[in-house]
Parts: sequence; C-alpha cells; structure tokens
Amino acid sequence: MLGRISPLIATVGDVLMTLVFAMVLVLPARLAWRRMTRPVERLAWFLRLAAEKGTARMNRVADWLVRQWLEARFAFSLRLREARLSLPFALILLLRLGLPVTAFFVAFNPIWGFSWYFNTESWATGIYQKLTELRVDPWRANMVDAVTRAYGGGDELFRIDPQGIVGNGDFSFLVIGDPGEGDASQYSLASRYLKLGQRDDVKFLVISSDVIYPAGAIEDYEAKFYLPFQGFAKPVYAIPGNHDWFDALESFNANFLEPKAARSAIEARVEADLGLTGTNPRRIDNLMAHAARLRRLYAVDVGIQRAPFFELQTDDFALLAIDTGILRTVDERQLAWIERALDRSRGKFTMAIVGHPRFAAGRDIPSIAEGQDVSESSEEFAALYRLLATHNVKIAMAGDTHDFEYYRENIVGDGPARVMHHFINGGGGAYLSIGTALDFPKEPAAADWAFYPRTDHLRAKMDAEMPLWKQPFWYWIKWFNAWPFSVEAFSGIFDFNHAPFFQSFMEVRVERSKKRVVLILNGVHGPLQWRDLQTGGAVIPPGVKPEDTVEFIVSMDNQ
Repeated sequence: MLGRISPLIATVGDVLMTLVFAMVLVLPARLAWRRMTRPVERLAWFLRLAAEKGTARMNRVADWLVRQWLEARFAFSLRLREARLSLPFALILLLRLGLPVTAFFVAFNPIWGFSWYFNTESWATGIYQKLTELRVDPWRANMVDAVTRAYGGGDELFRIDPQGIVGNGDFSFLVIGDPGEGDASQYSLASRYLKLGQRDDVKFLVISSDVIYPAGAIEDYEAKFYLPFQGFAKPVYAIPGNHDWFDALESFNANFLEPKAARSAIEARVEADLGLTGTNPRRIDNLMAHAARLRRLYAVDVGIQRAPFFELQTDDFALLAIDTGILRTVDERQLAWIERALDRSRGKFTMAIVGHPRFAAGRDIPSIAEGQDVSESSEEFAALYRLLATHNVKIAMAGDTHDFEYYRENIVGDGPARVMHHFINGGGGAYLSIGTALDFPKEPAAADWAFYPRTDHLRAKMDAEMPLWKQPFWYWIKWFNAWPFSVEAFSGIFDFNHAPFFQSFMEVRVERSKKRVVLILNGVHGPLQWRDLQTGGAVIPPGVKPEDTVEFIVSMDNQ
C-alpha cells in the first residue's frame, strides 16, 4: 500500500524542496542582485524615457533588450509586493523561483550520486518508518497465526530444509546483507557470489537484511533482486530489514514465502488493520501473480519459506534467522518460537542471523540506547542477545550497518567462560557506512575487533573521488567530525558507485570433518586478505601473514 503512494509523497517532497531552494538560495540571490544592479536600472530607465521623448536614440535591438529587462524587474517588484500581502501569492512566487533549481537537481541527481539526500522518494521512507514501526510486531504476530491456521501444525512450518546438509559431510552457505539498491555497488559483488553458487558444497544463500531499497516495493524486485541473483541456482532465503517493512511486508511475503503462506500473511495484515488499507483482494492477486511471474522468468529458487524468520536443524548444526523489524523488536509469537528453537538446538553448534547487530561502529548498541532513554525496545533487544548467549549461540551475524565488522564478546556467568562471535555483514550492495572507519572509538565496546574497509583505504578513496560540490561535507567531517551530527549520518551523501568498491559478503563453511565452522569474508575480487582489514586486540590468528585469506575459525565443540 505504502509503495503505491510513493509518487504522491515524492511529489510533496519535490514541492518542499522547491520552497527550500527558493527561500534559501534563489530569492536571497535575486534580492541581492536587484540591489547591486539598481544603478544600472536607473540608467536604463533614463535611456528608455529619453528615447520616448526623442532626446536620445537607441537601435531596435538595444531598445527591445532594455524594455524586456525593465518589464521583468517591474513585474518581479509587483510579485514581491503581492507576496508580502498574501500567503497564496507568496507560495506561488516561491514555487516559480525554486522549480528550475529543483528540476536541475532531479535531472542531475543520478549523475552526481547524491541519491539518498536529494531524492525525495528516499525522503518518503522516513514517513513510511513512522507509519509502520509500531505496527510491525502486531502484523507479524497475526501473520504467524494465519500461516499456522492455513497449514495446521506447529514449529515445523518455520523450518527450512535445503538439500545436502544432513549427514556427516561438509557444506557451505552464503550470507549477504543489505544488497538491494540496484546500482553498481550491488552488482559489483554479483560475479563473486554467482561463481561460489556453482560449487557443489554451497547449498543455499541467506539475505540478512533490507532486500529492497528504499521502501520494499514490488516494482523494484525485478531490478534489485531477480536480475542480480539470476543464475544463482541454489535456494535463496531472507529475513526482512526495516526498509522491507515499509510496505507492510507485502512484497517480501509475495516473493519469499510459499504462495499459500504469502497470501495468508498478507490477508492477516489487512485484518490486523481492520481493513483500513488500500490492499484488497485484487491487490493481493496482483502481488502474487507478479512474484510468480518473476520467479518463473528469472528461475531464482525463492518462495520456499513460510515466515520472515526460520530455522535450520541438523544433528550437529543449527541456524536461526530472526526478524527484528524496524525498532529491533520481536513479538510474543516469534519470541516463543526463538525459545523453542534454541531448546531444539541444545548440544549443537548454533548460529543466529539477526536483523540488527548487537555491536556496531565499536559501540554496544543496546547500552547506547539505554543511556539515551530511547524506549523499552532497547531493553528487549538486549534481552534477545542475552537469550542467545544463555543458549550458547556461538555466532551472531546481522546486517543493517553497511560494512563488515567483527567483535569477540567474552561472556562470563555462572558456568564456564564462553565466547560469542559477532559479525556485521551488511556490505552487500547498499551505500557504504563510513561511521565505523572514520569515527571508531578509542575504547571500543569489545577488546577484539576488526572492520572493513580500513580507515586509510576509505579516506584515500574519498579524497580521490570527492567532487567539488561535496567537498564542504567532507571537510565538515575532517575538521569537526560532522558535529552536531554523527559521521555515520553523512554516509548517504557519499554513495559512490565507482571502483574501488568496498562491498562484501560472507561464506560460512560447516566443516564437520574438522569439527569447526569457518567464516570467509569475500570482496568484489574474491576472499579478502588480513591486510585489507583494520583490526585490534587478538583477532588475527598467530602465524598468519597479512596476505593470507581472512578466515574466522570457530570450534564446533560445545564448550
């Protein structure tokens, strides 16, 4: 529903941009020019009046130019006077002044790459977030109930079962976070994950957040999902990010859920909103048909899960994929499922893919939120990660932040000391998050950490590629650390779509033969090397050289 009103919201945004340009740039410039050229205006009036009296002579061209210029200035003076007396006249004047500048920005926005801050359709996502953030948990709970009623049964409905993972053999899978911009930064990784997907040991792929930007619309799935993943012949699963929830998860459900589950979930969302929505049976039919058509034409193995969360269970390995919506929350139905899934995972090596990370940019996200007294959702989010730690989840991987980060958390409690490995794997194609590399704290929340890209590499790229008109923002970061904002808040300004690319994703190898899980960080040219990362503490294994492949190795032993 929200995706269908994007043009309206974008148009409203264009009007607001026009008014801002008119008030901040055009009108002050016109008034300043008017004052500066007043002596010239007096001279022009003198010549014009003299010509009419016959005391001076001008040729036709000069007379026409002077007359046109004076009439334009006189008309502008009249419009200014009317604007001072009438608000409607003032708005009309501002729209006339600002529209040419707005049209210029809209036309050149794709060339300049200022896509997130001067694209009013992106502005609309802020409105979508406010409209949907408090409805996510009730919607999800209704969806789960509806799917359960439609199929009958229990938690087995939310289990995935890709081929080739049962038994004693080794297998791998890929995890890509936040891919869905549909531009060069997303496509820079395509050749790499398509090549890995051809290997027999790679069994499936998980998208860990934000499948589609900016608002999860069904119209964007072809260019931003099916085209980039065409040729990946293994199953593709996903958990939604906050942007996917902006259309009430309708498009995500239609594409990633089994058709029966998708229809039940969408209808349940409509029922949860008491039918006060533009989504009707015809709209649902169109969504389902559109998704089925794209699956068929692009032959992407998708539409094989039954909820925006799922689990994978083998005798020795368990994977939980958890949807945390927009505000880092889970509803009661999903929380109960998480607890039961963790119970089923006891004694196994357990990995969780979560919608939002526990650590980001060197900071403990729940602790920051609690310090700012944001809401009780921060405590619920912290409780979720405590629940995972209590059940000895060894690896927690998340997207949302658009880079790669790693933190080793030492957990000390009543039992033996344990380690939880936290990965941010959100560099799958969206604009790069620069806050980590450019504003990493001197005392990070975890002693052992790593991130990609390195600070010096990112600075070199930005220095080399920064156009003149973005230089003020770049110096604002360099000199004032983006005060009073954060460096991360400026990331969307620097959405570069030129090589070198710093996008990344992870391959997860479950090596039963060696009783270990190996996580390999891939960039656009293949596995990254340790020298590509910035690290602190004891992250790099002993004896490893800078040119060696980045591999995080976690034992499958239960301790």
